[in-house]
Formats: sequence, C-alpha cells, structure tokens
Amino acid sequence: MPDSCGRELLPVTLSGWLELLEARHGASICLGLERVSKVLAALGSSSDAVVIIVGGTNGKGSICAMLETILRAEGYRVGCYNSPHLLRYNERVRIDGAEASDEVLAAAFADVEMVRGGVPLTYFEHGTLAAWKVFCAAQLNVVILEVGLGGRFDAVNAIDADCAIVSGVAMDHTDYLGDTREAIGFEKAGIFRAGRPAICGDPQPPQSLVECAQTIGAELWILGRDFGFNGNRQQWSYWRNGTSSSTRLGDTLVKRGGLAYPALRGANQLFNAASAMAALDALRMRIPVSMQAIRQGLMQVELPGRFQVLPGRPQVVLDVAHNPQAAEVLAKNLGELGFAPETWAVFGMLADKDVEGVAMRMNVRVDHWLPCGLPGPRGIDAGALIGRLRAAGIEESKIAEGFATPADAFARAQEHAAVDDRIVTFGSFLTVAGVLAEI
Repeated sequence: MPDSCGRELLPVTLSGWLELLEARHGASICLGLERVSKVLAALGSSSDAVVIIVGGTNGKGSICAMLETILRAEGYRVGCYNSPHLLRYNERVRIDGAEASDEVLAAAFADVEMVRGGVPLTYFEHGTLAAWKVFCAAQLNVVILEVGLGGRFDAVNAIDADCAIVSGVAMDHTDYLGDTREAIGFEKAGIFRAGRPAICGDPQPPQSLVECAQTIGAELWILGRDFGFNGNRQQWSYWRNGTSSSTRLGDTLVKRGGLAYPALRGANQLFNAASAMAALDALRMRIPVSMQAIRQGLMQVELPGRFQVLPGRPQVVLDVAHNPQAAEVLAKNLGELGFAPETWAVFGMLADKDVEGVAMRMNVRVDHWLPCGLPGPRGIDAGALIGRLRAAGIEESKIAEGFATPADAFARAQEHAAVDDRIVTFGSFLTVAGVLAEI
C-alpha cells in the first residue's frame, strides 16, 4: 500500500513481506540468473562457509536433511535452505536445526529490498537472497542450498558452490525444463562447477548430464560407478572407488560397513544416503566427518512429509510425491509396510503435474480415492481431479465424491477407515500441508 506521497510502504513483519511478495509476483516462475545475480552482487554478503547445492527431481530434500544432521552431529554450524515449506515459511531457513525467526527473516527481506533498485525479483528469488543474507551473518561452517526448480537458471545457482549434488533425473516441470530426460538432465547439470565435485545419485544419468560435467571439467562421481551401497535387512554399507573419477583421493577402494538404515523410511533413501556420503567424502579435506557422526546423523534425521508414518491406528502415511517416479517409489514403499485390508488415499495435485501418471502408478495400492481440491491458481478442484482420475483409467467404484480441501478428505477417511486400514496422503506439498495442519 502506498503512502500519501505515492511511495510503497514496506512491511515490518514476515507475514507482511510474504503478502507483499505474493501480491507483486505471486507464485510466478521466471527462470534466469541475470536479475538475481545483480541483486546478489549489490547485497555484498559473503561467507567462508563450504557451500553445497543439492538438485534433482526427487530426493533432494532428503539429501539436504541427511547432510544437515550428519554435519551438525560432527559439531559444525550449518545453515540449510529448503523449499517449499509445509506449515511455516520459517521452515525454509534453518541455522543449526532451528528455524530462523520472523524478525530475522523480515530484516533480511528488507535488506534485499533496499539494494534491489528497480530489478524485479520473484517470490522465490527474493526469499533465496534473504536466506543467503541470514546465513552470511551467522558465521557458519557449511551452507546447504536446495534447488527450487531445474538447476541451471534456479536462483540458488547464483551462489557459488564447492560441491553440487544431483539426486536423480526424472520427468517433472516439463513446461520449463523440457520434455525428455536428456533436456532435463542438461538443466540439472547446470549446478556443476569446473574442477569441483559433482555428485550424481542417478545410476543411469542422461548423457547430457555426463557431457556437461566433462565439458566444464567438473569432478563427476556417479552412483554405481564411483560410489554406491550394498545392504541386507539389518544393515548396509557404503563404498567409494577412489581411482575411477577422483584419483587425488589417494586410495583405490573405501568401504564403510555396519551402517544402520536411515531414520527416513523407504529403500530409496539408501540412494540419498550414499549421495550425501559421497559429497562428504569429496569435501573431506575441508569438512572432515567421523563415522560416529555419520551413524548418529543417519539415525536421527527427520523430514516431515517424506514417507512419514504417524503413530496410531489406522496407520497414516504422509508423502509429498507429486510425479510418476516418486509415486512409483511410494507404491513400492507402501507394499513393504505390511498388509492393510484397505487403503484410503487423500489425493490432491496441481494442474501442471502428470496427474494421470501418478494415479496409474499408485492405483495398485489404493482401494478408495478421496480427491480433494488445492488452493491457488495452479490447484485443481476436486471435480476436475475426478475427471483426470477417470482419464487415467481408475475404476469408478474406487473414486469417492470430491472434497473441497485435503482436511475434508482426511476427515472422511478417518470416519470410514477401519482400525487396521491405512490412510495415505500424497500428490503435493499442499496436500500434505493441509492434512498436517488439521492433525
């Protein structure tokens, strides 16, 4: 709102800043680094911390959480930036595991506003620069930055990284990144840096990603070739080949066995844990980490909404899976949870996602679909979602009437689910957030 002279009055609270930025740009996506790099230079904030950027289609949040918990167990001061959040914006910016306060974030938003001049910034870009401002003032040892979308033109890529991780490459955000794995792989590889470790947690990466790393001279480590894991039902082991891609490590093969499974559920978490350990191996001369810290960190790591199983009966599972690859992993993980007579799915997705692909992969695990609407311009209302479930070939008898919100759908599931049944909430961060807020 402008003052009597027509000047825009700037907020003093975090909620005020978020409302202002949403009003300016909403949830718009505007890829490119020129604008954010210009404001970053004007901000003038710098840090001696080791910077790790984590991208990829799925799993990047889990890798960030594992790195954060392990490094904190070793005694390092760690900043971690993630998106999106579930319940509070403060979740996006953590220092030593604690969310940044409203006051600290509001001040950082104001600092960015002060130097941006006439340069337009999106909601995400402004928030990324504010997070960097907070981290630079905190005298940290390590900063972990999660890519929001893609990599090459994502706002976090304006910040120089000592190590980059791509968790994997699958089909998502095709309107922005391209409609093939090769195109998407090229965008993901944009976070790699010349002469620095580039960790790839995809055992079959697109050739475009490999070629990008080779072209710029990044030190590429690929899961299954340069590092990997083995495991049984009780424990797992990590290995790293020191000769195939990183001869300067000075050894031929390193094995670290007897590891407890990560506290994050799902067999796919070993891909993420191995990628995190590879990054720590690559950075061991700057931030050495003991096996005790690794074990402690993996056992203590937490991340809401990633195959999160809540206590009580009927069993409640929360998962932000919102693309076909993540849905396939979720279906597999549900199959390994044990028998449930019936599974009730609280399901909401955004319009620009592959609703049909997600539904087809999950249908084998779902007995009752409870479609719900999601807010915002990208959200699908329940009626339209029912239409897309039908288009995916979901049996009419399995689809309930639509619900206005995830909370309404969850309430219906609680009313009808038997004590031994399972309720799974998935399809979007917004779907999980709506149920978490109700719980």
